[in-house]
Amino acid sequence: MACQSYANQSDANQSDAKNTADPTTQLSSRPQLKSSVRPRLNQVAASAQAAKAQLVDIRSVNPGIRLDLRYATANNFMHRPLYKEARCLLRAIAAKQLSQVQTDLEAIGLGLKVYDCYRPLSVQKQMWKLLPDDRYVANPANGSRHNRGSAVDLTLVDRTGKELTMPTDFDDFTDRAAINYDGASTEAKHNRQQLKEAMTKRGFVPLLTEWWHFDAASWAQFPVLDVPLEAVL
Repeated sequence: MACQSYANQSDANQSDAKNTADPTTQLSSRPQLKSSVRPRLNQVAASAQAAKAQLVDIRSVNPGIRLDLRYATANNFMHRPLYKEARCLLRAIAAKQLSQVQTDLEAIGLGLKVYDCYRPLSVQKQMWKLLPDDRYVANPANGSRHNRGSAVDLTLVDRTGKELTMPTDFDDFTDRAAINYDGASTEAKHNRQQLKEAMTKRGFVPLLTEWWHFDAASWAQFPVLDVPLEAVL
């Protein structure tokens, strides 16, 4: 009996030892989230944010507007693509106004070519890191009108799509890009003024330091977004 009692006690001690094992060992033995789950969760979150973005593709509003979306290419001041897709996304009210500008210009044999529209905040941060000058790049701490889907960079083209002469190329961060720069050719100043008049007629507001940049007057109604262009349906 004594031997049997000892054996029983030994079994009990072993059982207690199992129950009081190192807690870190117990934690490590618990099932962990697979690494593939996290990207899917991020995609779900991005999709939910994209659904709330309320951005429209300008091509669905007016396919006559030409596109040269520079930040989807390496032809920009960052010298590399910043967007995965070449799309002009805007708030519906801004898209409607831009379509009206295009219609007005077509009546006189001209049209619009767009360089940039909605810009995710994460891209704004990359730009600010390279060029922290708020005359040309808005501080991402406050967000830009582009980040709200309420700004557009663009120029004028003729019936064939050829760009009209302007004082500078797009993203020329010098005084020559200013909306009131007087040193440009007569032709360039005329074209710049024609673009300004066409845009302001439909409610857009020019930026003093960049002849190509115009804000929708309604920009303050909308929040800053950081939704990738490819995530917006």
